[in-house]
Amino acid sequence: MRVAAVIPARMQSTRLPGKPLIEIAGVPMIVRVLERARACPALGRIIVATDSEEILRTVERAGGEARMTSPSHRTGSDRVAEVAESLSEEMILNLQGDEPLVPVSTLTALIGFGEAHPDIVMATAAVPLHEEKDILNPNIVKAVFSPDGRALYFSRCPVPYIKAHPLGSGAHMPEGGYRHYKHVGIYLYRRDFLLRFVHLPPTPLEMAESLEQLRVLEHGYPIHVVPVDEDSVSVDTREDLELVESILAGRH
Repeated sequence: MRVAAVIPARMQSTRLPGKPLIEIAGVPMIVRVLERARACPALGRIIVATDSEEILRTVERAGGEARMTSPSHRTGSDRVAEVAESLSEEMILNLQGDEPLVPVSTLTALIGFGEAHPDIVMATAAVPLHEEKDILNPNIVKAVFSPDGRALYFSRCPVPYIKAHPLGSGAHMPEGGYRHYKHVGIYLYRRDFLLRFVHLPPTPLEMAESLEQLRVLEHGYPIHVVPVDEDSVSVDTREDLELVESILAGRH
């Protein structure tokens, strides 16, 4: 099975404008993401999809491949799909351009799952949450999935609600209790499904939660969730940027 990674990157971030080119320890963020993808031997090809000539030139100076895409795309998935239309790889990995610390083990686990289950249409990853403040944080999306890994729901709310040990009560879940999971926003698509997905109409739950993956579930398609051990840090704010820099500096 051949896998291509497509990294969507745009300059018009609402909370952190120009973030793909913000330097982290002297290296532009998009180049750091590119380096993480290059470290995964299971990826046969890596392409940055952008609407910015400045991002394109930065990637090419780093020895990477980049393509210009339409500036009218609403989502990163739309941008990825535009590039995927011209690719021949069977599977497409959508790797966000704001994940400069994405663990190679997570990429490897997702691709390995796809290789072992060639009939899947879409897979993503989730990592256990350990802190109550993270479970309650609406900026951290929670993934709920069945024992066999099939996604049941994604939410910004702390789902599921643990009746016996409600969050905020100071009580801790007992050993063996349900563990909350953080959704890691990396997606492995079967290429033909990705091209179909971006033409599906938006759905009520998707719009309510502002979570694109809910469109897949609402239209009746399965998403498989692969549990992983290593967390990542998405850079959406200055605070996220400072956290990534501190991690790289070895302070965390």
